[in-house]
Amino acid sequence: MSAHLTAERRPLTAERTPVDLSVDSGDERRLYWALADSLNVARRFLTHYRNKPSYILWQLGFPIISVLLYGYVFSGAMKAPGGEGGSDAYRDFLMAGMFVMTMAFGFMNTATGVVYDATKGVIDRFRSMPMAPSAVVTGRGLTDIIVACAELTILALTALAMGWRAHGSFGETVAGFALLVLLRFSLIWVGVWLGLLVPSPEAAGGLYAVVFPLTMVSSIFVPTSSMPGWLGTVAAWNPISSTGTAVRELFGNPVGADGSWIEQNALLMAVVWPLVVTAVFLPLAVRRFQKLSR
Repeated sequence: MSAHLTAERRPLTAERTPVDLSVDSGDERRLYWALADSLNVARRFLTHYRNKPSYILWQLGFPIISVLLYGYVFSGAMKAPGGEGGSDAYRDFLMAGMFVMTMAFGFMNTATGVVYDATKGVIDRFRSMPMAPSAVVTGRGLTDIIVACAELTILALTALAMGWRAHGSFGETVAGFALLVLLRFSLIWVGVWLGLLVPSPEAAGGLYAVVFPLTMVSSIFVPTSSMPGWLGTVAAWNPISSTGTAVRELFGNPVGADGSWIEQNALLMAVVWPLVVTAVFLPLAVRRFQKLSR
């Protein structure tokens, strides 16, 4: 018998204080299996992508088409904040916004994937298995983060080929991409929650009517200072604008921020907004999943 087992069976003496490890070990065991279940679910979702390459090609192809379209069509007619630098300066301004828009639009893929699994009975099969209740939700989130990182990598390479450059330091550039992933992470839970609410994939497509104005009324394409006063205020307080402004600052690209508090503290708010969204919608998504009928 090993020394470890002998130590576990040794009776307690008066000099030793008994410690009950059953709760901690039980919690650790539950956490371990919850993580293992989440990884297994994520593996299933990634296998689905591998078996349907057209789906992943669409997810990766649409952002590339958008960058090429907006980058070459808009850059010739628009000016960067300050009016200097011509089309190249505006392209630098635009690309950070396109990165943000891709991360924001990504939650629609999450919602569509969740509602598709729900209507096809995939979620019901998961619920019938002996796994952690949160595994399906967190597994979906892990999968979408992996896909988002792939999207962002391809998007950045496309932007580099078009002449975009990040002029900040290496650490600042990495921090900028980290903020983009953080935004996507927070919106995953919005997508999961909405995907569990809508009745069909067709209905999920109607959510574009919500996300499209949300991305347009922001600083993605133009600085908020160029908008009418009330609209500029609304756009400045849009979480997407905070991430866009913060990423531009870190990349060393034209910013175009006005003197408002929200834009002067964009780096702070680019962290606060996603944390608030996650704190609200992650529990809602898990609770909604747990309430689904078996």
